[in-house]
Amino acid sequence: MKLIFGILMISQLAVVFSSSAQSPFTAPDSLLIIQEGIASYYGTRFHNRMTANGEIYDMWEFTAAHKHLPFGTLLKVTNKKNGYQAIVRVNDRLPKSSRRIIDLSKGVAEHLNMVNDGIVPVSLELLSHHAIDWVRNQYREVPRDIRLRSYFHGIAYQKDLEIIKKPLR
Repeated sequence: MKLIFGILMISQLAVVFSSSAQSPFTAPDSLLIIQEGIASYYGTRFHNRMTANGEIYDMWEFTAAHKHLPFGTLLKVTNKKNGYQAIVRVNDRLPKSSRRIIDLSKGVAEHLNMVNDGIVPVSLELLSHHAIDWVRNQYREVPRDIRLRSYFHGIAYQKDLEIIKKPLR
């Protein structure tokens, strides 16, 4: 009986500790979502043409066009209709007048199962809190249409200051 109880306790601890583990590459909180809106895709007409950053567009690579995010920015794109996700690299520009927030390559569109729809609602996430800081540092003034929220540094710092300032009794 003690052996069974011991095994159950160890398995419960394993579940608790494994569920609290977090990947060092992505964080599961909504602070990483920087933009939500409509995505479209582009394919054969632009295949093998030069993109805004100078590379040749390959419609099967996981790349995207954005209005102003820095070239090379990695984004997690989530199709809000079905929950499918893909990680893309920004290598092209959308026109400033575009109503869409991102244009995806055809390879990404197929991966997200959006080819038949053409346009879908998506959310864009950066992959880490360090990426938020990096993107913020690329701008003189952060555009109004993206959210680059800081991680918990300020909150943790203020909490530490409150503890230091309290008199000992």
